[in-house]
Formats: sequence, structure tokens, C-alpha cells
Amino acid sequence: MTTEDLLATCWTTAGDAAPGRPDQRSPLTLRERVEAAGSAGYRGFGLLYADLVEAERAYGLSGIRSLFEDNGLVHIELELLTDWWADGAPRAASDAVRLELLRAAEALGARHLKIGPDVEDRPWELDLWAEEFAALAAQADGVGARLGIEFLPWSNLKTVHDGLRLVEAAGHPAGGLIIDVWHTERAHTPPADLASVPASRIVGVELNDADSEVIGTLFEDTVRRRRLCGEGSFDLTGIISALRTAGWTGPWGVEILSDTHRALPVREAAAAAYRTAAAVLK
Repeated sequence: MTTEDLLATCWTTAGDAAPGRPDQRSPLTLRERVEAAGSAGYRGFGLLYADLVEAERAYGLSGIRSLFEDNGLVHIELELLTDWWADGAPRAASDAVRLELLRAAEALGARHLKIGPDVEDRPWELDLWAEEFAALAAQADGVGARLGIEFLPWSNLKTVHDGLRLVEAAGHPAGGLIIDVWHTERAHTPPADLASVPASRIVGVELNDADSEVIGTLFEDTVRRRRLCGEGSFDLTGIISALRTAGWTGPWGVEILSDTHRALPVREAAAAAYRTAAAVLK
């Protein structure tokens, strides 16, 4: 349906797993998930750090890479690093995860690493964050990957403009943004604003849909009520056109998070997410 590559982000194939839970690990084996993604037509795959740890224990990094290669998955995304700006114990824990993600990125030939902002929206200093982001981008570059930060409307980086301000201040060419259309829509960012984002600063794009009305908190709404592409209120045609104008050609991530999606068998979930995303891209 489309000649552009699609990437199944980590939650799209995770089954009954979700952000915010005490244990975010997928109950499915990596083989089940990878084979579901490959058979659906995806060319990329996202893996959460907690699942990476389990998968390495089961298959080893070389085994994980073979699984990806055997199923035609060439665009690999690893996530999610937080507290990379912090100090004290949170920073020590973050640095331990950072080292493991960088090691895995190099071994797996990962395309990029995804990091997050401060979801508690605490006061922060742009200069400090830019310095830390640039250092982390340099480390990602050193293992052949790029670094993408995902802005969130309830965090200290609420909009694409906030995220762009950070990555431009950091200035490292390997650093950029993960643009999830759920977050741009809920932040009321018009598609036209996306067309002006420098192509060099777009590391990844994530497609999904949702109803026009937010139910509960933004976090609850994003985790429990996303819809398949084309089945909600988003102007996906306009958003995709704007991102193409900016110069984005893929891979297009597909990130579906919902109670309904989590309840489906993984092959059915992966196929539905692929089919609907491919249709809006066409």
C-alpha cells in the first residue's frame, strides 16, 4: 500500500503492557513480537529498555540482531532514557541505563535512541539541558545512532517549538526531535508549523489518531484511548503533507496505545496498525 517504510514502535507490539505501570515489560517474547511486525510489513521495530534487558537474557544481542534481520526489520529504535539531565541518585540510575542503551545500539545497528523530557514539568535551565543533550547526542553519534527527544504536552517541553529550541541550542547534528502527532495535536500545533521544522532536526515521526475530546488527564488519554490512523479526529492528511514538505521521508513510526489495542492478539494488533497507517500515507 505504501513504498515508505513503517516502524512498529515499542508499544504497538507490546501486548498487555503500558507506560506508567510498575512493570512495563511486555508479556510476549521478542520473537512473537518481531515475527508479528515482520509479517505485517513493517521495516522497523522499537524496543523498550526493560524489554531489551529481557531479550538480551533470552537471545543475546547477536540473537536479537538476527531476529530483526530474519524478519526484514532494518530500522531499530531503542527507548526510553529519562533523568539524563539530573544529578544525584536519579542521574546515576540514568547513566547506567544510558551505557546499556549505547552498547545495545552499537551491537544492533540501531537507527536512533529516544529520550524523554521532564514529565513533572519542574523548573529547568536551557543552557544546562542543551549541554547535557549535546553530550548525549555525541555519544549516540559515536555508536552510529542519532538521538531524538520526544516532547510531551504535560512536560517541560510541551510543543514542537520547545523541543526545537532545545535541540538547536544543543547544536549537535546527531540530535533532533521525535514528532508524535498525538502530542502535536493535543498541544494544538497546526500542521503548517510542522512544515517549517528543519529536516535535519527530525529524527523520527510517530503516527496515530484519537478522538477530539480528551478524557481524563492527557497521560491517561494518550495511554488508554489512542485510535488507529484514520479512525479519529486528527488531520493526518494535513500533518503528513506538512512533514513531507519539511523533508521527512520515513521511516514512519506507528505508535498505538489503547486498552482496545492491548487486548488484541499481537499479530492482529500489528497488522491493523500497519494497514491503517499505510492507508493514510497513501
